[in-house]
Amino acid sequence: MATNARLDHRNPLVIDTHELGQRPGALQRLTREVDAPRDLGLQGVIGVPEGAPVELDLRLESVMEGVLVTCTARARAEGECVRCLEPVGLELEADFQEIFSYPDADGRGRVIAEPGDDAEDDEDRLFIEDGLIDLEPLLRDAVVLALPMQPVCREDCPGLCSECGARLADDPDHHHDAVDIRWAALQGLAGTMSDGEKDEMSGAEPGVDEKQEK
Repeated sequence: MATNARLDHRNPLVIDTHELGQRPGALQRLTREVDAPRDLGLQGVIGVPEGAPVELDLRLESVMEGVLVTCTARARAEGECVRCLEPVGLELEADFQEIFSYPDADGRGRVIAEPGDDAEDDEDRLFIEDGLIDLEPLLRDAVVLALPMQPVCREDCPGLCSECGARLADDPDHHHDAVDIRWAALQGLAGTMSDGEKDEMSGAEPGVDEKQEK
């Protein structure tokens, strides 16, 4: 059962619904700016930094079974490009809508089944606790869905050079001369040989050129 245990009314993501009441059709609109909680986003990829401002536009509506919450959250997310590792920032807008159920009665005060009577349904239900509802789990899910799984600094980012790691966007003509691996070992060997060794391999005496031999 997705009950909210020991909610703190001082938490800015905990909303008090007492003023809304339980009369179906009652409506309340709220605008609230909160500090982003820790790990809001895709960890290690992109997310809203802890403590950054998050603007919430809330619509609370009393319905028969509880309170219908509709919210739009706006914030700035930060991360790094998956291609070139440069910093990436984007304006984020995430929406969610969910019903928070009354724990033991419907909107007209009638007693309903205990929440634990249907375990499968209870796993997906959110409940009001002492008139309080917690938006943080919903906000986290909405932000994750709104963020790109592979953020890029620009759509055509060429990334990094696979050989030296240079950022290709800074040098469009960047390249490396291709070397045939079959000759690479011989080239390395030739570079370490002395002149005498080269003459011995060619059959000439050290220090004697071809004209002198003739």
